[in-house]
Amino acid sequence: MSLKLALPGGQLARPVDALLTRAGLAVSGYTDGSRSYRLRLSERDGVSLRVFREKDIPIQIALGNYHLGICGLAWVEEQLVRYPSEALVMLRPLPLSPSGLHVAAAPTSRGPTSLADLAGRRGLRLVSEFPDLAEAFALAARLPAYRILPVWGAAEAYPPEDADLAVVSAASDEEVIAQGLVPLHRLLAGPPWLIAHRPSLQERDLSLLLGPLMALEGAGWPAESAGARVELPAAPVAAGSAPAPRPASGRVRLALPDGHQQFNAVAILRAAGLSFAGYDEKGWVRRPASSVAGLEVKVIRPQDMPQQVALGNFDLAISGRDCLLEHHYRFPASPVVEAVDLGGGEFDLSAVVSQDLPAESLAQAMAIWRAEGVGSVRVASEFPAIADNYARTNRFWRYQVIPISGASEGFVPEDADLLIEGVQTGRTLEENNLKTIDRFFHSTTCLLVGQPQASGRKGKLLAQLIERFREAAGRRASGG
Repeated sequence: MSLKLALPGGQLARPVDALLTRAGLAVSGYTDGSRSYRLRLSERDGVSLRVFREKDIPIQIALGNYHLGICGLAWVEEQLVRYPSEALVMLRPLPLSPSGLHVAAAPTSRGPTSLADLAGRRGLRLVSEFPDLAEAFALAARLPAYRILPVWGAAEAYPPEDADLAVVSAASDEEVIAQGLVPLHRLLAGPPWLIAHRPSLQERDLSLLLGPLMALEGAGWPAESAGARVELPAAPVAAGSAPAPRPASGRVRLALPDGHQQFNAVAILRAAGLSFAGYDEKGWVRRPASSVAGLEVKVIRPQDMPQQVALGNFDLAISGRDCLLEHHYRFPASPVVEAVDLGGGEFDLSAVVSQDLPAESLAQAMAIWRAEGVGSVRVASEFPAIADNYARTNRFWRYQVIPISGASEGFVPEDADLLIEGVQTGRTLEENNLKTIDRFFHSTTCLLVGQPQASGRKGKLLAQLIERFREAAGRRASGG
């Protein structure tokens, strides 16, 4: 069995690629723009490399699916603060630029400027893509009656309207300020780490990788960096009184998507006769200026929109039907509904397997797995609730849903038997030796709205906007 090393994608990929080359472990195809997630070491055999989203690497190491991994400190601590497993061991910080997490607030006249200012404030809302570290902070600070709001990203966008505090990624106070926030507390700081599966360290010879990586010198290796861990508040915040009521907004609030859905959203807005300064094909700002009286706009991740509409933070949102389906499978009684099918952003949620599996349908795949004695079918997906529903609906005998955060095409067949994935052209699947055996849900961009809808002047504007989007969708569908 080969040694298995988990590598990070995204912004950390290029510095890690350079680091590995410096250690004599040059990787072929890591940062050349390829969509392949399986890599190899140049001129070396016996090592299997896989590219993951950072969030997934500590989980894969803890499960023993990979022997070694390189990952940012924040995601390692996010895993350990909730699951302090002895199976995951932190070997050493790497000589790479440090990053960090800060607790921050919006720079408002009533907003806090230090932890001491949190005294007397009950019911604080903390938003973060690191919810377990946010929870650890809230417990250590003894915040009374707090609420954690997990999001996929863009936590800096939520204060002050939709959260009171945000746990954000930033290497320094200056980076927090650059995000438009006031830093209150540094939660952690440090460079990326080399982590390992403890039983693999004890049972296998990992020297082919460990030797060069442990021998690296430079920033990140000094003892003071090696001790960098979570820095929780030393003294609790004083218990407070009842929260001041938040005034109800008389404005209609619209959430627009960032990322790959942005281009289609701009076209939809244009068809509806709407445009917002700071949101177009060239880029976006978090709070685009609205020329429509009574309409307020904010840009957030589309995956977070159904929950935000359900909480009443937004009245309308442009998101994918896949995000709404995932939300409804998690929360069947949610008040969020699809108001308009806006079209565009189309893809099929599909069941995906390895090209090497001699099956062209789910029934054939299940027959093969049964014949091979597969006790539990491993189903990986960025849509864990959809994956769970799919497995139950199709009567899998036993199954395990593996929630992942991206780079999903690399999980099958080594780390999962089946992938529930959004498929457009299928080109990325082909590059990773995968194929679809069942396309079961067609997703497009849609307009989300909460129920019941507002009344009065706000309700009138809300109804007018929904009608504008409905008419625009009709024109787009007819080619007008």
